[in-house]
Amino acid sequence: MNAERKDSMKEQKPEVPETAKQVSEVRSRWEWAESSVWTNRMLEALEKGIDGVKETKWFSLLDKAGKPEALMSAYMKTARNKGAAGVDNVTVPRFAKNLNKHLDRMREQMLEGEYYPSPVRRSYIDKAGAKEKRPLGIPTVRDRIAQTAVRYAMEPIFEKEFAESSYGFRPGKGCKDALREVDNSLKKGFRYVVDADLRKCFDNIPHDRLLERIEEKVADGKLLELVRRFLKQSIMEDGVAKGPEEEGTPQGATLSPLLCNIYLNPLDHLMGNAGLRMIRYADDLVVLCHTAEEAEHAMELLEKWTVANGLELHPEKTDTVDMAEQGSHFDFLGYRFKRTRKGKLDRFPSPKSEKRFRQKLQRETKRNNGCSLEEIVRRCNRIIRGWFEYFKHASKWSLRSLDRWVRMRLRSILRKRSNRRGRGRGGDHQRWPNAYFANAGLFSMYAAWQEASSPQRG
Repeated sequence: MNAERKDSMKEQKPEVPETAKQVSEVRSRWEWAESSVWTNRMLEALEKGIDGVKETKWFSLLDKAGKPEALMSAYMKTARNKGAAGVDNVTVPRFAKNLNKHLDRMREQMLEGEYYPSPVRRSYIDKAGAKEKRPLGIPTVRDRIAQTAVRYAMEPIFEKEFAESSYGFRPGKGCKDALREVDNSLKKGFRYVVDADLRKCFDNIPHDRLLERIEEKVADGKLLELVRRFLKQSIMEDGVAKGPEEEGTPQGATLSPLLCNIYLNPLDHLMGNAGLRMIRYADDLVVLCHTAEEAEHAMELLEKWTVANGLELHPEKTDTVDMAEQGSHFDFLGYRFKRTRKGKLDRFPSPKSEKRFRQKLQRETKRNNGCSLEEIVRRCNRIIRGWFEYFKHASKWSLRSLDRWVRMRLRSILRKRSNRRGRGRGGDHQRWPNAYFANAGLFSMYAAWQEASSPQRG
């Protein structure tokens, strides 16, 4: 009897409760959500609703975003992203010296509604293809941590409502997904492309309307007030504080991408419900259409929506392109989609992208460069490899052309060191052939493209 009982026990396998399976499945679908803020029970409520009511508002979110674990996670994420100091000149390493003290103080202020952000430090970066520079707002480390914690609390609520056509700054999505969707749509016969540019979108989003959209889902008064304070931050430029503004969310702020997606989400659904294929990455968007009439309708909807919502289409950068015509093209997320002379639809780095690439390499390949060739090649490879990783789906001929340009820059350095004038040309190709630079370790985008495209590699 004892032996039979043992055999019976061996055959019986422990069963996993159905509720445990459901919790595991919910968490796997929301694995990116911050676990210190979003419990499994909250995620189930997010999916199924509360007491059978799916359209519900969320309360007590700041209490969860202000938990010690959430703030520590927000700090770790901020530290990984590095970034410059804000107006207080406090860097991440300096903030970390009294980390627990800083986080405890932040938690106390956030929960009591006494957290007030510092002014944003204004900085400018070059804008390819334009004389004007792109303004960036650099918050303090402390504010970046607080914004990250607030994003932890808000993002799953709105991510559930975002349209599939939105790809910018979303979990599990990115530039390459948006580009792949554009490429597939063109191959399926979408002939007309409405190439739209939202003029200074981040700078022009109206605060009151944005807050109204957040309030549709969030009823936590303290969190809403904190978001409002982040939107109303003054800007410190040349030692003078300006603002607060009534519109805009600074580019460079941790919350800005999410706030932009929240504001533009109704546009995504409007175009989708109209049967139009719009692909948007933050404030960059294209609408792919089968007919000229459909493209005209898409343009009308875009114009009406932007005007009604306090935004503007750039008149010089918004147009409809017939991709069936030879030479027609449009730029999207750094790529240029073009109908070539042979009628083939191909992809190239956009002129702006190529210009940025050349500018970076020019700084490393000046003819009076005193570094060894090996060191110059090492620095160039860091730039070239990163660039190729994004543009490896571009035309092989554009990559080959850039390879030639890089070798010309290196030959020019070698000419100067040989007391020859001018840039690399003519006989230099025999003095220092392509194999010379390959042996020096120079990364070739064209060779990498060929290897990636070989049948052996699929």
